Amino acid sequence: MKTPKIPQNAPYSDTQRAWLGGFFAGMHSHMLQSANSANKVDARIVNILYGSQTGNSESVANDTAAVAKTHGLSPVVKGMDEIEIDVLAKMENILIITSTYGEGEMPDNAQLLWDQISADSAPRMENTHYSILALGDTSYDEFCKAGMDWDNRLTELGAKRLYDRIDCDVDFEDLAESWIRSVIPMMADGEPVTLVASENGENDKPKYNRKNPFLTNIICNRLLTAENSSKETRHFEFSLQGSGLSYEAGDALNVIPQNCPDLVADIVQALGCTGDEDEPVNGELMSLSEALRTHFEIKLPTKELLKEIANRSGDQELNGLLESGDKNKLTKYLFGRDTLDLLLQFPGMELSAAEFMALLKPLQHRAYSISSSGKMYPDSVHLTVASVRYQSHGRNHKGVCSTYMADLVNENTEVKIFFSPNNTFRVPEDDSLPIIMVGPGTGIAPFRAFLQEREIRKATGKNWLLFGDRNAATDYIYQDEIEAMQANGVLTHLDLAFSRDQQEKIYVQDRMREKGAEMFDWLEQGGSFYVCGDANYMAKDVDKALHDIIEQHGQKTSEQAVDYINHLKKEKRYVRDVY
Repeated sequence: MKTPKIPQNAPYSDTQRAWLGGFFAGMHSHMLQSANSANKVDARIVNILYGSQTGNSESVANDTAAVAKTHGLSPVVKGMDEIEIDVLAKMENILIITSTYGEGEMPDNAQLLWDQISADSAPRMENTHYSILALGDTSYDEFCKAGMDWDNRLTELGAKRLYDRIDCDVDFEDLAESWIRSVIPMMADGEPVTLVASENGENDKPKYNRKNPFLTNIICNRLLTAENSSKETRHFEFSLQGSGLSYEAGDALNVIPQNCPDLVADIVQALGCTGDEDEPVNGELMSLSEALRTHFEIKLPTKELLKEIANRSGDQELNGLLESGDKNKLTKYLFGRDTLDLLLQFPGMELSAAEFMALLKPLQHRAYSISSSGKMYPDSVHLTVASVRYQSHGRNHKGVCSTYMADLVNENTEVKIFFSPNNTFRVPEDDSLPIIMVGPGTGIAPFRAFLQEREIRKATGKNWLLFGDRNAATDYIYQDEIEAMQANGVLTHLDLAFSRDQQEKIYVQDRMREKGAEMFDWLEQGGSFYVCGDANYMAKDVDKALHDIIEQHGQKTSEQAVDYINHLKKEKRYVRDVY
């Protein structure tokens, strides 16, 4: 839109020309503002909702929003815990990006909305157009179940599927980008994709990611548990010097491991190969041994490998388990077994190097809760990791990444890492509010970071840590640091639960109940409640204890206690980092 100009030969005085020039300029400005305002009003709103446990879905949601803006759309990105069912039902355009947690469960931040929409009283949604991107892991039986459930339920309620659901495995980036490039133009009535870098950097990708990790060195590998402990827990520190990388307390560090050379050699031998066989990997020839060491998951068998072993071996038991569909019996059968165990179990079965590799999944990064504050340690990042070692089926077994860091890496080894932000799992912005942290075992990792963060921020809010493990004498990790934080006032309350130091086992949930009245009081003061650690047992027991405490000390019914906890979740004052 151009500003009108007064013709040079128009019969106006200089004063009149000046006045008219200003008038036209003002009108032009007003018209531009009106046009821009109209464009903002008319821009189609696209609601991008994410269900995320570790931050991947949130990251994809933000990528989707960046592309939507280049199409003249008005994207609104929200976690599912920020939406009420009545608001959801009125949305005309919805993109859902959700991971699946555990064995087919909704992510924590999606559960409340899912409970509402799956109820019989859920409103109809005939005016809604939607598409779903599901993130998952094919090594789990209920692959992408959360995304499937949302897809089915929205259809049941009358919503119109604009674009078919895409189910992504752990290598989700390419499929996610394809989904974004396909669905956004449909939301924008078929306008072509034009990626435009935004001035504020919204479209900028992190410099380092899974496909382009940062190469660093371990500068500390320290045993935390005592030599005679039944566990092996280690403290690792990675250098960030020269990377330009930064992180927040609550984020995760991803480590891309390599497989144990001894395991690789044993698998090569079990296959009847030499290891020198050249095979194509990602477009280049590579020896079988090198490919198995650096490119493929060789520890746990894939479903495809299991089926092929059952078929070629003709083993009645394994074939019967696969055909029955009894997941519990198959899980029991596979417990403690790895790929090598199965190859050794059926020595007469023949698999060529190429056939074997075709049945494997790519080697994946492992995500660990960061145990340091980026403000306190800007040039390094710390992890607290339990080394996985056990005996089964006559062999010593080792975890892939935990023992890669413990045994195979030294100060001269290049290690591939990248960060995953977790914007939900954060200390409160208000430094005056209290926090309660429940983190037994290596679950203490993010809370070591939280306490460092609170200390360097000089937060006045109270800090309460509940920590435990098997034995105090051997498993009280970071004891010196914890006691120093008690002494300097950073750690207000500390409750310890070492389960095997007495005849009757005591766990962190027992300590919670002992201090239930005070814990409820902290919540009433605006406190936040955090949990980190085992999802299958500890986190469920802690959740039950929290409900009981609120019911008892808040003098509430069980239904009121549920409502109270749901309110905490909505306010992001009850958050979990569980695995």
